[in-house]
Amino acid sequence: MRIRPLLALVLAFCLTFVTACSGDAQAVDRSNITYDDIRNTGKANDCPTLPESARGTIPLTPGTDYQLTAICMHPSQVFVKGEPANKRQEAQFVEGKILTRYTSSLDQVYGDLVVSQKGLSFTEVGGIDFQAITVLVPGGEEFPFTFSSKNLKVDAEGAAITTSTDFEGEYRTPSYRTSNFLDPKGRSLTTGVDYPQGLIGLGGDYQELDQENKKQYIDGQGVMSLSITKVDPDTGEFAGVFSAIQPSDSDMGSRETVDVKITGELYGQLEEA
Repeated sequence: MRIRPLLALVLAFCLTFVTACSGDAQAVDRSNITYDDIRNTGKANDCPTLPESARGTIPLTPGTDYQLTAICMHPSQVFVKGEPANKRQEAQFVEGKILTRYTSSLDQVYGDLVVSQKGLSFTEVGGIDFQAITVLVPGGEEFPFTFSSKNLKVDAEGAAITTSTDFEGEYRTPSYRTSNFLDPKGRSLTTGVDYPQGLIGLGGDYQELDQENKKQYIDGQGVMSLSITKVDPDTGEFAGVFSAIQPSDSDMGSRETVDVKITGELYGQLEEA
């Protein structure tokens, strides 16, 4: 009989705790989460989301300085453009498997948003705006690439952020390898040895060997579209999907690149600068 008051007290405490947390569940999830809660879970790679009921509109005033902040892009699918079976067929994108664990998302990307008579124009300024990713395609071949939003410049029509706003534009993809990276034979752009392959001739028509020896830092160019499908005018948040097509890594100029298509989730916030 003595245990009943204790049970009643515990039950009352639980109900009070649940009621207090349920009123602001979103804030608890974002602000009170600890490092131990997300370590080795992959949750840090996820983007924030908005409810399906977020179908509002954020009007914008021409001449006012705005910024898009906290932009997050989480790749969910990656496709690699393969070789056609014959010359009569066009090359098709084949879905691959992302091998990179927990570090594929771009996060806290920000930039300037300009509103004019022509529409909206966003220019990326900074943030965690590149990630090194490797994808495995059927057949066992692996394709590394640098998923990026560096120097992203996209435009959209209209004078408001709505659930039908679509940004489109280009961006830069940095080299997957840095200038100090050593290949299996000790070659790199700025360090290592020049010709460690011994007695192999370096003259004549050894074009493939020459490409391996002469490392280059090669940037790529990609195209990206940002499709907004959810908008919360009270908080300035928006969410949607993105799609990008960019070249794969060239291994410092020693291999041919292929087109890589990345699709996934989008999140961001609108603020006055």
